[in-house]
Amino acid sequence: MMARRSLLVGFGGYLPDRIVTNDELATRLDTSDEWIRARTGIAQRHIAGPGDTAVSMASAAASQALDYAGMRAGDVGAVIVGTSTPDQAFPATAVRVQAELGMTGGFGFDLAAACSGFIYALSMADSLIRSGQVDSVLVIGSEVYSRIVDWSDRGTCVLFGDGAGAVLLRAAGDEDEDRAGILSTHLHSDGRTGDLLYVDGAVGQREKSGFLHMRGRDVFRHAVAKLSDSVDEVLRVNGLTHGDVSWLVPHQANLRIIEGVARKLELPPERVIVTVDRHANTSAASIPLALNEAVRDGRIRPGDLVLMEALGGGLTWGSALARI
Repeated sequence: MMARRSLLVGFGGYLPDRIVTNDELATRLDTSDEWIRARTGIAQRHIAGPGDTAVSMASAAASQALDYAGMRAGDVGAVIVGTSTPDQAFPATAVRVQAELGMTGGFGFDLAAACSGFIYALSMADSLIRSGQVDSVLVIGSEVYSRIVDWSDRGTCVLFGDGAGAVLLRAAGDEDEDRAGILSTHLHSDGRTGDLLYVDGAVGQREKSGFLHMRGRDVFRHAVAKLSDSVDEVLRVNGLTHGDVSWLVPHQANLRIIEGVARKLELPPERVIVTVDRHANTSAASIPLALNEAVRDGRIRPGDLVLMEALGGGLTWGSALARI
């Protein structure tokens, strides 16, 4: 018998209606469009409106993924949401999404790994399917970073945006003999570097600011090195080379980081999916948003080998390789 494996069968995304350009930020910060573009590659970001929440955005993205796959919410065995900006400490965003989708069975939970949240959640979902515990999982990244950045700090607030992305994983059946699905996932963290990127405070420390803080140069240095190593790891484990990769879908943190990793991997720009210029850094939502865009516009096609990687606060980082 062939071992159980996970197929990526549904894709969805949600971006708030409000778009904030660099020029708009320059009217209230000591910055400029040229300054932001040169350092980050970002031109604009979507910012949550009064009616946008982590739950509402996640539910909208999940509904699109279900529609794409031609499946009903009731067919889904589990919901995993990667988020660092939940609407509540509990219940989990995932169980709120269950309710919004009308699911009456299965289970859900949130996973906090900052910008690596989607890769971590994808790995957990793949493990659940491989173990036989469930036959399908909605994996969602949903973030409202506009509510945890200090809008007077030009070093951080210009980097982030809001949004949600989702994928639907399904166990391969007899009819999917030729579909490989997720080949492997690889997760890492190093708590010694936790002070490079963090949020100061939480429910248990209400006296703190609750704002995001980052040592940008140090994060950049770690990101290029660790992400390059992580990509090499996933290819080595699967006996593949850089030339076998159809598409790199990286976490959309900073165009300079994306380009640095691509150069180390000798991947040409036309094989790298980039949305950071329009979405900014949407943390755990960035990879599924980029996947959704590239699948729907026809760049990523069935049979393509897609490599995903991310690094976030913790520091956490990881990679995943999938044949679509």
